[in-house]
Amino acid sequence: MEKLIANNKKARHDYFFEETYEAGIVLTGTEIKSVRAGGVNLRDSYAKVEKGEVHVYGMNISPYEKGNRYNTDPLRPKKLLLHKGEIRRLDENVSKDGLTLVPVKVYINNKGLVKMELAVARGKKLYDKRADIAKRDAGRDMERSMKNR
Repeated sequence: MEKLIANNKKARHDYFFEETYEAGIVLTGTEIKSVRAGGVNLRDSYAKVEKGEVHVYGMNISPYEKGNRYNTDPLRPKKLLLHKGEIRRLDENVSKDGLTLVPVKVYINNKGLVKMELAVARGKKLYDKRADIAKRDAGRDMERSMKNR
């Protein structure tokens, strides 16, 4: 059973997900404690493949309150742990037009390790977002009418 730490709801609104990958994150001791306390924010974060490694940028891990001098910069780039073949596949996918790497969620798996779900995503146009909102509203209206019966 996994414990959800952070979820990037805005990513689901702004992107279509093509594929998802599970990656480990390289963290320091105080960062791990802050993650376990729930101090993670994925808003406006993204990932890049550089020199055969994947790094996530813009992921905010708030400083651990009891960490004093061992705390690191909250917005520093964090390295993601993936297999070489997965990194190669991600690099090929991102080199295509309009695809990007988006962190979807951070969680602790049943072995106690911090993992990140990473998606290869294509940006939605404004009319796609409007269609999703209309579909969601129609679903809500149906639920309301079924409930009132």
